Amino acid sequence: MSKVAVLKTTPESVLDDYARLMRLADYQAHVPKGHETALKINISWHHFYPACSTTPWQLDGVIRTLLADGYPAASLYGAHNRTVVVSARVGEVANKHKPVLERHGVRNVHLYEKGEEWVRFEPRRTLRVLRHIFPDGVRIPKRFIGANIIHLPTMKTHVFTTMTGAMKNAFGGLLSERRHWTHSRIHETLVDLLVIQKEVHSGIFAVMDGTFAGDGPGPRCMVPHTPGYILASGDVVAIDAIAAKMMGFDPLSLDFIRIAHEDGLGCGDPRQIELVGDDIAGVNLHFHGNQNTLASRGQKLIYWGPLRFLEKLLLRTVLVPWSYVASRLYHDVYWYPCIGRRRVREALKTPWGRLFQTY
Repeated sequence: MSKVAVLKTTPESVLDDYARLMRLADYQAHVPKGHETALKINISWHHFYPACSTTPWQLDGVIRTLLADGYPAASLYGAHNRTVVVSARVGEVANKHKPVLERHGVRNVHLYEKGEEWVRFEPRRTLRVLRHIFPDGVRIPKRFIGANIIHLPTMKTHVFTTMTGAMKNAFGGLLSERRHWTHSRIHETLVDLLVIQKEVHSGIFAVMDGTFAGDGPGPRCMVPHTPGYILASGDVVAIDAIAAKMMGFDPLSLDFIRIAHEDGLGCGDPRQIELVGDDIAGVNLHFHGNQNTLASRGQKLIYWGPLRFLEKLLLRTVLVPWSYVASRLYHDVYWYPCIGRRRVREALKTPWGRLFQTY
C-alpha cells in the first residue's frame, strides 16, 4: 500500500518537522544511498510569489535531513531546467534557493547550460503521446540516468491540470524548453513522464510544501493561503491525490492522476493510501480549479478551443516568440506590479512571510 505522510507545521518547527515527515514516509527506502540525488526545485516564476515555487525552508529541511542521515553533500545537487518565460537564474535568487544550497555545500546544476548533455531515451514501456509530439525522439538530461530524484513541489492549483504537484514537477525537469508542445495533451504527458522516471531513476521521492498554498489561476496568478501543511511520499501519484483531496478536489476526476492509477504507476485513490502523521480527515481548503487569467484563456483557445488548428503554426514555428512576449507582458509587466506585488506584501506580514525574510 502506498504511504503518504502529512504534518501540520509552524515556522518555528518546520525544519524539524521536515525531518520527521520524511522519516514517517520511509524516505530512505525510496532514495538509496550510493547514487547521486537530484533535488528538483520548482521555480514557476522568477519573482517571489507565495506558493508559486519551492520554499527555502522546504529545500533547507530536505537537505538537512539527508545530511543528518548520512547522504554526502557531494552526492546531492539542486536541479533547474530552462523555461522560456521564467528565468531560473533570477528565480533561484528571488526565492532564496541559491543561498540554501551554498550554505550546505550542495551543487547547483542548471540542466540547460553548457556542459550538460541531453540524450535520446527510449523507454521499454509504450508511451501514450510523447513519441507523437516529439517524432525525433524524447531527450532527457543524461545526469538523471541512474540518479535518485526528490521532487520539491508546492501545493497549488493550475489552469491546465486543476492542481499541480509532484507529477507535474517532472515536467520542468525531464523535458526541454519545447515542452510547451505537450500542453494540448498535458495529462497523458505527465503519465508518460512518470513512465520514463521509473525507468531512469534509481529512486523517486516527493516532498510537498503547503505552508503557503495557492488557489486560483495557478501556477502564478493565485490567491495565497497559509494552511501550514507539509507532505511526503515515495509514490508521486499518491501524494498528488492526497494534496488534491486536501484542496477540495476528487483526485480520480483529474485525468493525470486517474490514468496513472489505472496504468499501475501509483495509487490515486485516497481510500487505498495509508496516511501517517497528523489527522487530515476534516481538511478541505475549498480551492477552485476552474479559474483563468486573460493569458490562460488565450492558451486554451489554442490548445483545446476553436484556434486549435493554428497550434503548430503559432507555437511550433518561427512565430513562437510572440507567445513568450505576450506571457511576459501579461505576467511581469501587468499582473505582478498591479495585483501580485500587493498580495506579496500582505503575505510577508504572516508568520510564514516573516520566516521567508530570515533566509
